[in-house]
Formats: sequence, structure tokens, C-alpha cells
Amino acid sequence: MSTTRPIDDFVDLTAFQRDVLWALAGEDGLSGATVKATLEAYYNDDVNPGTVYPGLDKLAERGLVEKGKRDERTNEYTLTEEGRKALSARRLWEGESL
Repeated sequence: MSTTRPIDDFVDLTAFQRDVLWALAGEDGLSGATVKATLEAYYNDDVNPGTVYPGLDKLAERGLVEKGKRDERTNEYTLTEEGRKALSARRLWEGESL
């Protein structure tokens, strides 16, 4: 039986996917448009929706984000417990690395 550490869920993500997780860390049930706007504010630049939505789907497939329906047209995204553990493990590692 293999055991994985929370950081293992984080290390092979792209920098953009990591930023998406950080964007979701502050609030539950964000729409993709809200995630996009949060990233645009952080980057101070436009973010292509063709990058945001596949990134969210990939994170959902990995179990780091939960994808739900807000209404007929809008999905909402929430960080899962595994996603929170991965972010916490990364934050600890960054603290040790400084």
C-alpha cells in the first residue's frame, strides 16, 4: 500500500494550477468567472478563460477541487480537504525553505 503526502498532490501542478488553488483558498463556492477575476487582479493582466476552466476541471479530476452547480449556467468550485492539505503542506515547506 502506497502512502502519499499532501505535498505530493501539489508538486506536479503547474504554477497556474497552484495559483488557482490559492484563489479558491479564501472562499467556498466561487464561480469560474470569479476565479478568473481574482487571478487577473493578482497578475494585473488578462487571463484566458481557455486556461481557467480546463485548469479547474483538471484540479477537480485530481480531487483537489470540488465542482458543483450554482444554477443552469454557472458552475462553482470549492477547495476540497485534500486541496487544503496540499496548500498547507506547501506553505510549511516554503517556510522551512526560507
